[in-house]
Amino acid sequence: MKLPLSWLKDYMNIDGIDNATYTHALTMSGSMVEGIENPAEEFENVVVGKIVKIEKHPDADKLVVCQVDVAENEPIQIVTGAKNVFEGAVVPVAKHKSRLPGGVKITKGKLRGVPSFGMMCSTDELGISEERATGILILPEDTPIGEDITKVLGLDESVAEFEITSNRPDCMSIIGLARETAATFNRPFSIPNSLLKENGENINDYASIEVEDSLLCPRYVARVVKNVKIGPSPEWMQKRLKACGIRSINNVVDITNYIMLEYGQPMHAYDLDHVEGRKIVVRRAVEGEQLETLDDQPRTLSSSMIAIGDAKRAIGVAGVMGGANSEVTEDTTTVLFESANFHPIYVRRAAKALGMRTDASALFEKGLDAETCLPAINRACSLLLGMGTGELVGGVLDVYPVKKERTALPFEPEKMNAFLGTQISEEEMIDIFRRLEFEVKDGIVYAPTFRGDIESMADLAEEAARIYGYDKIPSTMMKGAVVAGGKTKKQKLEDKIKDTLAFAGMYEIMTYSFIDPKENQMTAIPEGDARNDFVRITNPLGEENSVMRTDMTSSMLKTLRTNFNRRNPRASLFELGSVYIKTKDGQLPDEQQILSMGMYGNGDFYSLKGIIEELFELLGIKKYRFEPCTTNPTYHPGRCAEIYFGATKAGVVGQIHPAVAANFKLDTEVYTANIAFNVLLKQYTNDRTYRALPKFPATSRDIAVTLAKSIPVGEIAKIIEKQKTDILENYRLFDVYEGEQVGEGKKSVAYSLSFRAADRTLTDEEVAGVTEKILETLKKELNAELR
Repeated sequence: MKLPLSWLKDYMNIDGIDNATYTHALTMSGSMVEGIENPAEEFENVVVGKIVKIEKHPDADKLVVCQVDVAENEPIQIVTGAKNVFEGAVVPVAKHKSRLPGGVKITKGKLRGVPSFGMMCSTDELGISEERATGILILPEDTPIGEDITKVLGLDESVAEFEITSNRPDCMSIIGLARETAATFNRPFSIPNSLLKENGENINDYASIEVEDSLLCPRYVARVVKNVKIGPSPEWMQKRLKACGIRSINNVVDITNYIMLEYGQPMHAYDLDHVEGRKIVVRRAVEGEQLETLDDQPRTLSSSMIAIGDAKRAIGVAGVMGGANSEVTEDTTTVLFESANFHPIYVRRAAKALGMRTDASALFEKGLDAETCLPAINRACSLLLGMGTGELVGGVLDVYPVKKERTALPFEPEKMNAFLGTQISEEEMIDIFRRLEFEVKDGIVYAPTFRGDIESMADLAEEAARIYGYDKIPSTMMKGAVVAGGKTKKQKLEDKIKDTLAFAGMYEIMTYSFIDPKENQMTAIPEGDARNDFVRITNPLGEENSVMRTDMTSSMLKTLRTNFNRRNPRASLFELGSVYIKTKDGQLPDEQQILSMGMYGNGDFYSLKGIIEELFELLGIKKYRFEPCTTNPTYHPGRCAEIYFGATKAGVVGQIHPAVAANFKLDTEVYTANIAFNVLLKQYTNDRTYRALPKFPATSRDIAVTLAKSIPVGEIAKIIEKQKTDILENYRLFDVYEGEQVGEGKKSVAYSLSFRAADRTLTDEEVAGVTEKILETLKKELNAELR
């Protein structure tokens, strides 16, 4: 952001503030000054001269010899090849030992044998035009001879270059920087009133405004000026625009650019006679709608853009650029000024999609203050009337359905001082806020509407500190305190899970939390399932990343697919990730942590189930069970189990249904598991009971029973668990067989039982008694026969 320092005089007194003082003070108060440049510093010994005599060069047809009066004792002789010189012309003259922009040095010399004691300059040589000039710059006849050229051309102007952070769009304006300057130096600040003289007509007879969606356009203000004569802007305005890097076009366009610089409020001017129906409609663009913008380029609009239209067509892309079909030309007589506030995200999307990021879009993208629209447009009309052209139609069109309110925060000086480590008095804080146009009333601080960055006490404390002076905050020694640290139970559980699964040969992965909504269909989550009610991202990168996931399965399958496609013969992966469940009150989603596991190529259902059992063992979880599940469409109906802790369902493990695997282009058997982390956290314990090593030997018995194929193996384990006594130490499944030997519809299940007593060696009778009791119960409850 460029600021000609002389412009500050419109709003405050800057007497006694030199460039070095200004740079340091503004930087220390939070407005970073990258530097101050003065174009006049590149000039030396360049003055205004008048050609008093021209003669032909004696030895060159294309050169002439000029005698130039530069207000010295006698004219100086200059040889030139410029074709536009004439006797009496007033021109810039770089004399002997002069310097021009770019480090160009001019000294006396000879051209084809004739001495020349300087050079007459063109606009590009003076650095006031980027285009190569075709002749010498001819100045007005009344320009004082011998005057320093920088004063004549208005180049003797110090311009400060600011680096403005994106959270301070109010400082992307001359008024905003003037306000910061006044607050920093504690000097009075005021914005000149816009003097408006309206005629007796009603603007409603000239134009109308319709805003279809106030979210896209919170405010739209318009005024009409008739009997306008398009012409050049006053010299003072052209100089200010040039100092800020903007080329002068005509009085109306220059005014809109001037207001954008002064107020930080982009404006646009329409030729009202070219607006169909004299009606402005702010709407979403129609997909594929065509518009030729002011840069004479055809544009194709989309429904994600805000269009400014008339009764029949689009006449501009809101916040980016107007259309050529309604631009102000030299034939324009009736102008409609637009000063509006557009949604920053929609403006940014449009500018990016069209590849035309403009000065206006750069401002709108940061979020502007809707309250600035009316004073900005009034200032524009005042400037136009001040140029002696135009007639302001009475009234203003202002569509502003929801007025922007000031942010209100508690005034807590003690808390702010404790936060900053300062002792700023309450009175001084109030004075600082007053200088920044905050209001302190009844224990509340009201931030001005243009300070959208003020959200908390910390923001208020920062405002107090930067104006008070960071260099005034006393230095203190760092304070140390001994704090007993350590990880929380949750952190310990996360570490335990990761270590255990890594020891089991699994690799940890991390996947994105936002997914394509189609992924739930690919994993066969049925319609009506709560998991299909997504939390949608407001500004997604694309449809494939537009919602927050509600299930971890698709993320795991996509990672397994990547490994499979890259010909990795096996993969065993896990992730501690989160799913996001939509809440009824529409507030932040319920974020639930999930342990997700997946594998292919190096195991089966029992391999993954065994890893889970090993994990539970190391987490100190004893009471759990696996229940067969045949109704989950994501999994194979015969190879799926739900995990329960008591009556609480904790997760699911199983083989992915072949149809679901095919959706992810996985041509192999895939096994996954998802377990709720919060349930594991409740069950997890570090408590361990240790006992002495046994002194007496153990003895084992193997039992094999045949039973109906439909009965889960887990039912046998339940019966053994119920019959467990002091001497039955543990039991283990070691075989499941189906074949001709056991008969159709049956299966053979074999368990190994281990027996031990702590105080004696067991007898065969004791072991046989427990074994037979187990077999009797299996026969009675499951109709199981001993093989």
